[in-house]
Amino acid sequence: MQHLTELLEKSTATHSHLCPRKVLGVRIGLAGAAALGLELPRPDKRLLVILETDGCFADGVQTVTGCSIGHRTLRVEDYGKIAATFVDVKTGKSRRVAPRMDVRQRAYAYPPEENRHYFAQLRAYQIIPDDELFAYQEVQLATPISHIVSRPGVRVNCELCGEEIINQRAVERDRLTLCRACAGAAYYQTASELLL
Repeated sequence: MQHLTELLEKSTATHSHLCPRKVLGVRIGLAGAAALGLELPRPDKRLLVILETDGCFADGVQTVTGCSIGHRTLRVEDYGKIAATFVDVKTGKSRRVAPRMDVRQRAYAYPPEENRHYFAQLRAYQIIPDDELFAYQEVQLATPISHIVSRPGVRVNCELCGEEIINQRAVERDRLTLCRACAGAAYYQTASELLL
């Protein structure tokens, strides 16, 4: 419990408060690495974590795993779910960890003296055993690890907009090398496109 308490304090330092989702992030980070037999925090790039949401949960996972967006070992695929997939880049093994479906109901039984939902969850998520708190799935990534991790330093320019594309993220379409935005997968529209 002392180890968990220290990790929660560390995660709170970057986020100013402790909440149930941050506790789940720290606990899922520990559980996911344990499911792969990896020690934490990782000083290398052997562990890749794909989060299914951002916010407090992500801060908790990042704190405990040592994975980060800057090191290209932490990614967010925003499905709006409190879940994460842990990938051992060396072996290719992948485990998805998420709270059990009934975790909120289970939480109310752990601190029976606490009748406020938020505080019951906050306390219970710290003490519920992993096998009661989480569901584990062995998964296979839809995109190969080599494509996710890619090769840093590879640079090309988009043949439509001219912007540089790094980390092998270019798309080949109709014999053109394009950025994802020009290939039709943009998450934005320019102001001039909106006027059309």
